[in-house]
Order: sequence, then structure tokens, then C-alpha cells
Amino acid sequence: MKKFVRSVSDKKVAGVCAGVAKYFDLDTKIVRIIWLAAILLGGCGLLAYLILWLVMPEEK
Repeated sequence: MKKFVRSVSDKKVAGVCAGVAKYFDLDTKIVRIIWLAAILLGGCGLLAYLILWLVMPEEK
């Protein structure tokens, strides 16, 4: 069963992108690029990142 958790081993800031990538079976670099584009182009990416940082538990 998949769990939606922040990564502890593969993190740059909080592990949110790595956790999302692992959950959806994507490459971490692609998720980070998409997230950066969302932050720079739309601005909603930063708010979403902060919310997920607070809501997603860390993996054990």
C-alpha cells in the first residue's frame, strides 16, 4: 500500500517533492522542475509546498 509521506533520505528542503515523486512513481528531478515552474510562473506552487510540508508526515 502506498503512503503519501515526505522523504527523509532524498530531500533538498523538506522532502515534499521526493515524497510526491515516490507516490506517483515519477522521477524526483521532474517533480522538482514542475514545482519550480509552478512557483515561478503561477505563484501557487509555494503555497501548495508549504501546506504539504505541514500536512504530510515524514516517512519512518
